[in-house]
Amino acid sequence: MTLAAKSKPNPTPQRPRKSKFQADLAPSEDSSLRALKAELQLTSNSEFLVDALTLFRWAVLERKRGHRIVSESASGERKILLFPRLERVAPDVDLPRVDLHWSEREIESLAELALGQPARPTEALIRAMRG
Repeated sequence: MTLAAKSKPNPTPQRPRKSKFQADLAPSEDSSLRALKAELQLTSNSEFLVDALTLFRWAVLERKRGHRIVSESASGERKILLFPRLERVAPDVDLPRVDLHWSEREIESLAELALGQPARPTEALIRAMRG
């Protein structure tokens, strides 16, 4: 008696499942997103997210290498991008630094403000925060 192995059909390789991403945006952020998608002629949020991820990944890699990200106008004026989240991955020796020279009166004024009562938000600020 011979035993024959039953051959199973080759299962089709399964593709990794695509991830879904959902974000709750404030109305102003949603408007900005829609405007950018229209300006870039993107038809879906997925396209936008993939492009944004590509740009952000590049920016992180550049800062990890210690490179600065610079915008240069046609006239040669340069602005360095200072983005706190990107600075977290930058080498310590490359972090931007600002020296402040405060007078004694300025320090006293700051102390008064810090020790005083918190300011109440104005109506204009409340409206701006609500969008």
